[in-house]
Amino acid sequence: MPATQQLKREIGLFTAIAIVVANMVGTGIFTTSGFVLQEVGSPSALLLGWVVGGAFALCGALCYGELGARYPRAGGEYVYLREAFGKPVAFLSGWISLIVGFSAPIAAAAIAFSIYLLKALGATADTHRAFSIFGVPVFSFSLPVMLAIAVVLLLSILHVHSLRVGSRVQNLLTLFKISLVVGFIVTGLFSSGGSTAHFTGGFSIGVLLDGNFAVALIYISFAYSGWNAAAYLGGEIKRPRRTIPMAMLVGTSIVTALYLLLNLVYVYALPPDDMRGVMEVAAAAGARLFGPGIGRWLNGAISLGLLSVISAMILAGPRVYFAMSRDGIFFSLFGSVDATRHTPAHAIGLQAAIAIAMIVSASYDKLLVYIGFTLSLFAMLTVIGLMRVRLKDPVKGPAYRTWGYPLTPLIFILGNLWIIYFSVKSRPAPVVWGFVTIAAGLGMYVYFYRTRSDTRKKRVRKPPTV
Repeated sequence: MPATQQLKREIGLFTAIAIVVANMVGTGIFTTSGFVLQEVGSPSALLLGWVVGGAFALCGALCYGELGARYPRAGGEYVYLREAFGKPVAFLSGWISLIVGFSAPIAAAAIAFSIYLLKALGATADTHRAFSIFGVPVFSFSLPVMLAIAVVLLLSILHVHSLRVGSRVQNLLTLFKISLVVGFIVTGLFSSGGSTAHFTGGFSIGVLLDGNFAVALIYISFAYSGWNAAAYLGGEIKRPRRTIPMAMLVGTSIVTALYLLLNLVYVYALPPDDMRGVMEVAAAAGARLFGPGIGRWLNGAISLGLLSVISAMILAGPRVYFAMSRDGIFFSLFGSVDATRHTPAHAIGLQAAIAIAMIVSASYDKLLVYIGFTLSLFAMLTVIGLMRVRLKDPVKGPAYRTWGYPLTPLIFILGNLWIIYFSVKSRPAPVVWGFVTIAAGLGMYVYFYRTRSDTRKKRVRKPPTV
């Protein structure tokens, strides 16, 4: 294959860690703690939930690190599941990445960005125009929706331009966001505007067996999603067998610590009754700690920080569809690389189009459950794939092997089974849409499989030229 149609290895360890951190620290941590508290009831259970979620994410990163070292190619879970279970399961994973793993979180992050920005500007976001079919609302347009669409388009164009420019912008956005988070934590914990009395309240270890705690972990798992981001860029990372595992381990550890400290600030700032069910929990905490004037500045800073997670997902996601297309089980257009810019431009455009469709058609909280359930299912399947690969090849392996194996993957698998069970039990509507997405993926795979088979038959039947 010509060099102009190949991805280039230009990403070092720092950028790979930045991509993991940027994918993780985003919409979830700024918007989900109020929903989590509403489910679990007490601040102590809230903090325990973030500890458990961090442990699950770290177990996943430890497992994915070995898979990334074994198969250092673009595509992430798609490549890992292809090696473990074959192309049908791999295609489903890639399909889920396209719809749920990246496009839906990009939509959610873009919506959160626009809401925080408008609050910073003091603009009203209530006016909107809804469009219905047979009386059922299908999509709507409003100022937040238009801003969300604009930011998805602008950042997609940036990443089409070049990997070098895109990764540099990504690094700057990530450094800004981490500086913002660290500054908020330090100033928040030393502010006199909060109260340690907010941490009191009933708590029992039995909460771990409660269905509401498992539902809360859906929101938390959404906030932690992104710990596997470096895996998707395996074809563009320098020294991938070392860099991919290190980026996921370091990035996940950093984010887990930041999340726990941020939630301490939220609880310190807000009484439980003022926090339950609140989406803009970071902004509410900032206004309580520093006053409404500072709160508006914080809203603006958070909106800029959210650009980092949108950018990181726009960068990572298209590499999955690129890998699928190169394997002949997706439209060939999305396996092409721009000859001058060496970026998968068509795959980036496809992802942007789907994200925009979700922005105008889905509510934020339903997106969170839909994303959390479906991603938990396929992350669990990928870790099962690691165990299968180990059974097939018990001796040979990369320099990095999963720490604590087999306990580490078993914890991750059982934890995700727990989340999936209670998702189905308590939030059936978004879960149904998750299964609909999977069924649509099966239909797409049958289509591509038959198309590929027909193409092979035509080649075989083609008469020789005279």
